[in-house]
Amino acid sequence: MSAFDTLNVTTPEPHILVVVLNRPEAMNAMNTHMGEELRTLFRDYDHTQTPDIRAVILSGAGEKSFSAGADLKERKGMTEDMWRRQHIIFEEAIEAIWRFPAPVIAAINGVALGGGCEIALSCDFIVAADHARFGQPEVKRGIMPGGGGTQRLPRRIGIGRAKELLYTGRMIDAAEAADWGLANHSVPVAQLMDKALEIARMIAENGPIAVRQVKKSVDRAIELPLAEALDFEIQAYNICIPTEDRHEGINAFNEKRPPAFKNR
Repeated sequence: MSAFDTLNVTTPEPHILVVVLNRPEAMNAMNTHMGEELRTLFRDYDHTQTPDIRAVILSGAGEKSFSAGADLKERKGMTEDMWRRQHIIFEEAIEAIWRFPAPVIAAINGVALGGGCEIALSCDFIVAADHARFGQPEVKRGIMPGGGGTQRLPRRIGIGRAKELLYTGRMIDAAEAADWGLANHSVPVAQLMDKALEIARMIAENGPIAVRQVKKSVDRAIELPLAEALDFEIQAYNICIPTEDRHEGINAFNEKRPPAFKNR
């Protein structure tokens, strides 16, 4: 695994990758370099160095902030052209997380604001520490979300609730986030990574080809009319049929043993 300046990347267990946004002195705000490194990691991920990753946990350094969003200190004095060029990097980084083939779990260890909330929304689902807070405060700075916030937030929590947060810029806590469906779980911060790892471990134990096809099918389905989405589901399903893992799953069931999937 290549070294990164703004990310701490580890594999604490087989098949599980942990990525930590590592700028705690700036509340893990995303500067241009972090955007570039996130894009490199998730878009250009080298499977030869860490093969067969089946689940990813994305978190932030420390217990105060997952990410406070874009680094506004870096943005001070930017020309319009510089701003747009930086934002393209952020767009590509967030899209790369969204499109990563294996499931990505956001472990929110503090505030997730603006672009930080959009990074969390680009993950498959969210586990939040009970002191975490979420918000899209861009309108308070005369701008709007541009990393998917106006699109993924309504799909996650519904249009009415999303509009309230987007129009007011107010924050919600972990309990309200869980109640609204933004977060799947709210746990004490000391248990956050244990909970995320527990779920990642459960995912990693399943057929990796099947899980990736499920992710692809679910993500594609929200973009299609139902009839087309069902057709896409069958296409994804058919990819699983000729795999060794499908045979292993059936054999393991009949032999009353845990399956040993090989991602092929």
